[in-house]
Amino acid sequence: MEKFSSRSLSMNKDVSYVAPFIASTQSGTTASKMAYMERLVSELNNSDLRDNAIRVLSKRTDLFKELAPLLWNSFGTIVLLLQEIVSIYPNLSPPNLSSAQSTRVCNILALLQGVASHSDTKMLFIDANIPLYLYPFLKTRNNVPQFEHLRLASLGVIGALVKVNTKEVISFLLSSEIIPLCLSNMEIGKEISKTIATFIIEKILADEEGLAYVCATVERFFAVTRVLDMMLETLQIQPSLRLLKLVIQCYSRLSNNHSRAGIALTRCLPNMLRNTTFINHLREDPAIWRWVNELYENVGKNEVPLVPGGGVINDRVGSSLSGK
Repeated sequence: MEKFSSRSLSMNKDVSYVAPFIASTQSGTTASKMAYMERLVSELNNSDLRDNAIRVLSKRTDLFKELAPLLWNSFGTIVLLLQEIVSIYPNLSPPNLSSAQSTRVCNILALLQGVASHSDTKMLFIDANIPLYLYPFLKTRNNVPQFEHLRLASLGVIGALVKVNTKEVISFLLSSEIIPLCLSNMEIGKEISKTIATFIIEKILADEEGLAYVCATVERFFAVTRVLDMMLETLQIQPSLRLLKLVIQCYSRLSNNHSRAGIALTRCLPNMLRNTTFINHLREDPAIWRWVNELYENVGKNEVPLVPGGGVINDRVGSSLSGK
């Protein structure tokens, strides 16, 4: 990595010695982009230049495809970023987090999201237990913007881990407390936080080990379905097709468990999902409709009475699902 002179490292705070990105990349060469990245990463080691370097790098993660390996392999950089994260723990409880502190750490989390999503660094990220450093942020329940932004950025890192599912990632998450943390954020978060937290739960349920884990005990199963039920009620007031699709996918996956959990789901399926008017409305979105069909096909296989008089759910919605 290119070395700086002693003079260049003594400049005023937030003044980078790296040329503006557009000027550095006008030649379009890979070498110039790499040199630009390396200089910015170098500036992370200087306390006077660090804030600006973090801010610039966090806004360029989509352009620097090799930034994640560079961050991971450059000496001391990940440790430095973790120190920045840990330094604001005392401001979480009692809540005393400033907007500037939140923004700075959110920028750092954007860099870690790149590390979590890169194929060369994802498992190294997991093996180092780095997601655990984010969990204190996910445990907060303060609804002021700086805390919400911190939770959202943290969920983004976990979401990047599960976007391309691997057994190792799911096993790691199941060994941690990510499920209750996601459920908490599904309850208290804004729409985008709810969406990412639900996305993580859906990805866990999509894995056979994850589905088995959630359905292994009554407590886990009902903890998940209680929050999903609550979200359906909220979606009646504040509709979001993207979030509704994820919620339906979660129900559908739970219905794939044909043991006690699958049977329990037929008995506690929310009224909204028994309402033929609501179900027919879902026809408008083919992706959601596919998951609805799978949900009720699985419910039908369990053949458990759901309505007074002994009728199974297929008696009520079968004609709707078949289009008759």
